[in-house]
Amino acid sequence: MSLVTEHHRHGNNPFGILGKLGRHDDGEQNVLALNVLLLGGRQSGRSSVGNALIGGEEFKTGTCIFGVSMTTEHQLLSRNFPRYLRRKGAESDLTLRVLDTPPSFPRPKSVHELCPEGVHVLVLVVRADMHDNTHLEEHVETLFGPEWRRHALLVITHADHLKEAGLQPSDYLTQTTDWLRALAAKVEGGVSFVENSCDWPSVRGRPIRDRLLNLSARNHHSALTVRTEVSL
Repeated sequence: MSLVTEHHRHGNNPFGILGKLGRHDDGEQNVLALNVLLLGGRQSGRSSVGNALIGGEEFKTGTCIFGVSMTTEHQLLSRNFPRYLRRKGAESDLTLRVLDTPPSFPRPKSVHELCPEGVHVLVLVVRADMHDNTHLEEHVETLFGPEWRRHALLVITHADHLKEAGLQPSDYLTQTTDWLRALAAKVEGGVSFVENSCDWPSVRGRPIRDRLLNLSARNHHSALTVRTEVSL
């Protein structure tokens, strides 16, 4: 697997890098490249989910200090997974370009600059024991319009708290806050629960990758267009 860090700087051309990642020895490119946007509040586990998706520990994680999040700027990482899937009867690489954002909602122009061809999958991250991001759905719709639901999946982190409370995930979704229950019902990619154990990124990465890959395939790998005329 190849990992590439792409910084938010004017004048960068990350797509030159992607071409190299996806090109085989015969000169033909057989790679599916997907842009994934992580959205969630402070300490939601957003960066940890990003690490699970790329199979590494590159996104900065940890407890915020004096209310300041560990993630203070946009960070874009690309990882190539050779021969991850079959398309039209042939093996194909999967390249994930995962964009992590600060807990304050990302500006449309910033997302467009880093993902000019659009976003294929939205990963909304919420902690099982913290429900302070009630405006998440409103922000996502402002950024992408009503079509965001077809491209979104929900990841609920710190699910170990459910075990401690003796709750099953299905029970949790029926008893949680109204806004989170409504959000879970709207995202067409479904809901994934992950625990906050030290090894969960390596253990949970493949199921989340497969879930977002299936969701993107249902949308024929079309991308959401960022509404850059919106001011946030």
